[in-house]
Amino acid sequence: MAFHPGPFDHAVAAAAGNDRALEAQLRTGFVESVERQIDLMRRARCDANWRMAAQHLHAVAAGFHAEEIMRLADQAAMGVPGDPHALREISDQLDVIRGAGSR
Repeated sequence: MAFHPGPFDHAVAAAAGNDRALEAQLRTGFVESVERQIDLMRRARCDANWRMAAQHLHAVAAGFHAEEIMRLADQAAMGVPGDPHALREISDQLDVIRGAGSR
């Protein structure tokens, strides 16, 4: 599924106002937070740790209205720990967000 930057970009822009530096910092903070949760998901060896990391990922994404990552986090939470397909989809969406920030 394709990333639609609208809600995410609007959330970041609204929080930053006209401050481009703050907008870049917010975007970087979001990316780093998502990367941390992906790392925790990769290292999860039990269902509880996997679900907790996926739920935290959902919360981070919700704070920035990153709807596709929220959906993928919910989907992952219902899966098995270390699901490579789920991790790849989330990472792919994060790459799209990174790319959208460099426009």
